[in-house]
Amino acid sequence: MAVKIRLARHGKKNFAFFHIVVADSRAPRDGRYIEKIGTYNPNSNPAVIELNSESALQWLFNGAQPTDTCRRILSYKGVLLRKHLQEGVKKGAITQEVADQKWAAWVAEKDNKVSSKVSQLAQSTRDAKKVAVAEEAKVNEARAAELAKKKAEAQKAAEAASKQAEEVVAEEVAEEVAEEAPAAETTETTEA
Repeated sequence: MAVKIRLARHGKKNFAFFHIVVADSRAPRDGRYIEKIGTYNPNSNPAVIELNSESALQWLFNGAQPTDTCRRILSYKGVLLRKHLQEGVKKGAITQEVADQKWAAWVAEKDNKVSSKVSQLAQSTRDAKKVAVAEEAKVNEARAAELAKKKAEAQKAAEAASKQAEEVVAEEVAEEVAEEAPAAETTETTEA
């Protein structure tokens, strides 16, 4: 029986979540498995991988073959490096202390890379929010200037309309005065 380390899909449509399982290669993708050794969530950035590395290492030593995706996941978590170092110890190429030192150095470097990526993502998110706020402020200032311009135009139009109305009223008053004045002159001339 060929044993594979592979992914079993779970989750909902367009939001996949995977279990990392050890299964017979003849079993269905999401069907029977021998052991669940971890989970993989590609929906977050960086992807969340929880893996029982001791169990995965033991299965690799027993001859389980990882699929391409699982090989990348195991490499990312350092399981393949650890297997390589342990094979070197078995062959006598290096000692266990040297292998442990190399493993510890790799783990520290990997942790630094992951933490720097997380901090860069957080910083880029903050920068994007600042840029969005600044752009929104510019748009709001432009809208406020446009409203002030419209109010000023409306006020000028209202002033012009009131001046025109005053002129019309003044003309009407002048016409009424002019009409009354000749009538008064005619009454005075008839009396004399």
